[in-house]
Parts: sequence; structure tokens; C-alpha cells
Amino acid sequence: MNLLLIGVLLAIVAIAYQVGLTKSRNLAGKGNNSAMLHSRPGYYGALVALWCGIPAFLILIVWNIVEPSIFKHVVLSNVPEQIKATMDPASISVLIDRVQAIASGFGVSDTPAQYEIVAAEHLKHVESIGSFAKLAVVLCSALLGLVWAKRRVASQFRARNQVEKVLNIGLALCSGVAILTTVGIVMSMFSEAMRFFSFVSPLDFFFGTVWNPGFSTSGNAEGSYGLLPLLWGTLMVSGIALLVAVPVGLMIAIYLAEYAKPSFRAWAKPAIEVLAGIPTIVYGVFALMIIGPFIKQMGAYIGLDINATSALTAGFVMGIMIIPFVSSLSDDIITQVPRALRDGSLGLGATKSETIRQVVLPAALPGIIGAFLLAASRAIGETMIVVLAAGNSPLLHVNPLEAVSTVTITIVNQLTGDTDFASPQALVAFALGLTLFVITLGLNIVALYIVRKYREQYE
Repeated sequence: MNLLLIGVLLAIVAIAYQVGLTKSRNLAGKGNNSAMLHSRPGYYGALVALWCGIPAFLILIVWNIVEPSIFKHVVLSNVPEQIKATMDPASISVLIDRVQAIASGFGVSDTPAQYEIVAAEHLKHVESIGSFAKLAVVLCSALLGLVWAKRRVASQFRARNQVEKVLNIGLALCSGVAILTTVGIVMSMFSEAMRFFSFVSPLDFFFGTVWNPGFSTSGNAEGSYGLLPLLWGTLMVSGIALLVAVPVGLMIAIYLAEYAKPSFRAWAKPAIEVLAGIPTIVYGVFALMIIGPFIKQMGAYIGLDINATSALTAGFVMGIMIIPFVSSLSDDIITQVPRALRDGSLGLGATKSETIRQVVLPAALPGIIGAFLLAASRAIGETMIVVLAAGNSPLLHVNPLEAVSTVTITIVNQLTGDTDFASPQALVAFALGLTLFVITLGLNIVALYIVRKYREQYE
């Protein structure tokens, strides 16, 4: 029903645009002399379309938000009081689902109770009335908006100002959604993390060297919740990834920006960036099935005992994954260095390699460092590669050839399975997530600060 209604609304909006456009052209007279109008004809058409569509879509959104609560009230009003008194919120939700299934005609697996049948019949009646009412109200609001906006179309009406104002409001709302989403994520993690810290001391969490959470049904914090082994494993894997990605990505960027022919660059850069589009689970399987056994076999040839799942395996594959981030960002920054600097250096007798080392790279260095820090934040937050390839050994050691555990691995482990979200064993995942968020946010802030503070402004 909603999809059909949206399709009808879009058709009416398209008609409204044509109505406004036609009337504005009629006002312009023969030859469509737009000089007689305050705004171009397209703005009048857009204004009529906006006044036709926005109120109708707002009514549809509000209706869909309120409708489930009305249906819930309808169902519960047909349930005997003695039965409702014995139900918890979960049982009420199950009951509503059963009644909706009966009303839709699909039915339920067992024999429904008499009150469920009565509630389903009443719900079906209310749903049919609500569907027609929704259709009538939404379409009437769209048509009224079309008529009202058409009457406002006049030669000196400031249609462009009105349309641009609506667009500015829409852009501001989109920006607000992004900001509020971030704030909501942070606040939700913060509130759950504070619940965790009511069980475990923050000092024990942030400075503990042992990670061995105990799982209990009493809700008490049993075991050890030390963050340092997980944080060290995260930094070790990310460091190895950067050791792989930074030199390779930077060399790729220098070659593509300074040495490669345009024909080669045209297909080489998109081919490299394809690596960024590969799902991380594919990288994880590649690390687990190919890279891990290969590194273990190579270690055996030289007398080293290397685990197939280790910090080295996960870091190496993660470095391959973030090469496009480093190379693409660095390439864009290097190509933005003005040609005049290169010509001046070459004119003074410097070779091309000397020009790159002593002129181009110093000029682009702040942006390149910012690209490195952004790549580091990407590596720190990676999940699937380390889940499959790093192992799960939350021990504080410095050997990259052994298995490690990271913050993201632990979050997955703590929230997997039948979890009681009121217990410290699950709430610790929110504390870990908040810690990871603060680290990556700090790296991004430092990267932006470096780029803005030390960036050269060229004319």
C-alpha cells in the first residue's frame, strides 16, 4: 500500500511541476520572455511540485509512525484484562504478531484463542478503514497543495527565493541527521559504558594487563577486564598494516603522479582502487586460506615457528587492503602541487628525482601525513580480517609471529551468542567500542589539524 501511494504521489508531483511550468510560461507570453518573470519558469514548476509533495509526504511519514501504536491499542483492547495482567512486554509483542498474522490470512502454527480471532477481525476492519483514510488524506493534501501553489504563481512572485530556501532547509536537515546520528551513537555507547563501569573500575579496565572475562549468570563482574592486551594487539596489527601500505601506497602515488603516462594512469589508478571495494570478509578468507599458511611455510624453511593466524598475517593483508587509501589520497595531494614549483626546480638544474624529493614531497607532506593518519584510523577499526586471521589470544606480548586479540575481535566475541545485555560480560563491548571511537576520532582530528595548519596556500 505504501509503495503504491508513494508512486501515485510521485506522479502527482510530476504533474504539479508541469502545471507550474506551463502557467509561468503563459505568464511570460509569446516567445517565453522570461524577463517578464521574477524567476525562471523552472523555479515556478519546482515550487508547485514542492508545495504539492512535501505536505503529503510529511503526512504519510507521520501516519506510518503513529499507525503501529493504533494497531497495538486495537489488539490489546480486545484482549481480556486477566490475560493482559499476566503478560510481559515480550509476550505482548508476540501476541500482536500472532494477531497480525491471523488478520493477514497467513495464520499461526497452532490453534488461536477465541480472543485472538476476535482481535484479528477487529484489526482487519481497522486496517481496511485506515488504508482508505490514509489514501484519501494524503492524496487530498497533495491536490490541495497543488491548487494553492498554482494560484500563487505570478509574474513577480519570488519563486526562486522560495525554492532555494526549501533546498537550504533540506540540506541543513541532511547535515543534522548525520550529526545527530553520530551524537546518538556516542551517547548510546557512553551510557552503556557507564553501566559497565558500575561493575568494573575504570582503572582496572584501562590499565589492566590481563583479559580473562568470566561468564556468570549472577550479573557480577567475574574475571579480569584489562584493556592493554587488546589495545596492544590492535596497535601491533595496525602498525604492521601501515608498514606495508605506507611505502607501497606512497610509491604508487609518486609513480602515477610523476612518471606514468596518462594512458597508463587512466586504467592503473581505477584498477588499484578496486582493492578498496572488495569486501573485508574476502580479505579475511584470503588471509586465512592463503597468506597464513604461506607465511607459516616460509617460516618453517628458515627455522621460525610462525602461526598461520598471527598479527603478521592479519597486518600484512590489512596493509594490502588500505593501499588504495594511501595511494589515492597521496596521488590527489601530489597532483595538486603547482606545476610552477616543478618547473622552477627543473629550471635551476635539478633532476626529476631531486625535484620530487626536495620540492614536490615537502610541499605535499602535510597532506600525505594526513592520508597516513586516516589510513591508520581505517586499520584500527577493521574487524573481519583480524577476526579470521589474527587469532584470538588476548596476551600481552611483542611477538608479531604469534596470535593476538584486538579490540574489534573482542567486541564481536562479547556480543555473539545468547547474551544478557545487562551483564558486564556484554556491556564491556560498549566500553571497548567507545574507546575505539575515541582513538579513531583523535587520529582524524590530528590528521585534519596537520593538513589545515601546515598546508601551503598556492596561488
